Amino acid sequence: MRRKVSPLSLILLGLGTFLLVLAPMLAWYVEPRAAVNPIDIDTTAVYTGTGSVFDVDEAKTVADRRITVTQQVRGDVADSERSGKAVWDVTTTVDTDKSLPAADPHDALEFVPGRWVTDRRTNAPAHCCKEHPYFEGEAYLKFPFDVQKRAYRWWDNSLGATVTLHYRGTKKIRGYEGYRFTGTVPATRTGTRQVPGALVGEPERSQVLAEEWYANHLIELVVDQRTGRVIYAQVGPRRTLRAPGGEKDAAVLLDSRKLAFDTATQKDQVKQAKSESGQLRMVGQTVPIGAGVLGFVLAAVGAVLVVRGRSGHDTPDSSDPSLTM
Repeated sequence: MRRKVSPLSLILLGLGTFLLVLAPMLAWYVEPRAAVNPIDIDTTAVYTGTGSVFDVDEAKTVADRRITVTQQVRGDVADSERSGKAVWDVTTTVDTDKSLPAADPHDALEFVPGRWVTDRRTNAPAHCCKEHPYFEGEAYLKFPFDVQKRAYRWWDNSLGATVTLHYRGTKKIRGYEGYRFTGTVPATRTGTRQVPGALVGEPERSQVLAEEWYANHLIELVVDQRTGRVIYAQVGPRRTLRAPGGEKDAAVLLDSRKLAFDTATQKDQVKQAKSESGQLRMVGQTVPIGAGVLGFVLAAVGAVLVVRGRSGHDTPDSSDPSLTM
């Protein structure tokens, strides 16, 4: 006599068990490894606004000029693969309508190249690969993954130090919600520059080593919570010169209350945030939860069928000899 177990019950039990094992692996192993800074990044962010700038040709500060800041970020794939870090070359140019369009970025009002290196998972600064400048903090071009409702130390390249940005709730950009962070920078001396004495109120001296000062009226960043991508950025830079030991600004190099992502940049950042966040959500939540629920159901059904098959009525074995007269 034999007890038969249906092959289907074993298939269901095996498939259910597999899905139950797969679900936590996706959430705890695959998703954290998918949340890494890219090495092949190639993106451009444009800030626009109005303000005062120092016109070299006129040798004076002119007001109400349209200002465009262009920030290009390109990943160095070879150095990234070699180092295991995210190596990004960043070029920032500041222009007025007078210098746009420029065939050479060096013709801009200001041209600042740099190389930023970060840990791909934590977004923490990594010091290698001829980085420049040497920076610290928790955020610069982006925030870490899984942004929290707390203050973050944001690297301000003009200041050459970190600025504490405080969490200020949520804000929608192009219909997409992100975490809002704000901060300010009080007037701070950042260096010196040799200029004609007349420029800083000392006409009797042909050249002086003027003091460079920097402040920021308002830094506002709106960040995608899951990916740390900045979907909106606004800054209010003020850069001035003072006579050596002076207590007041003698010349304004740049002053704007608001330079912010233009419409095209906002749309592109929101589009990228939606795509990247959706992919991480699928790997870290949607698929694991679905796999867990389906796995539990299949395993339960399979187990029930196995138990029923083993505890069912015995059936005659066709190989038993029959009695004959």
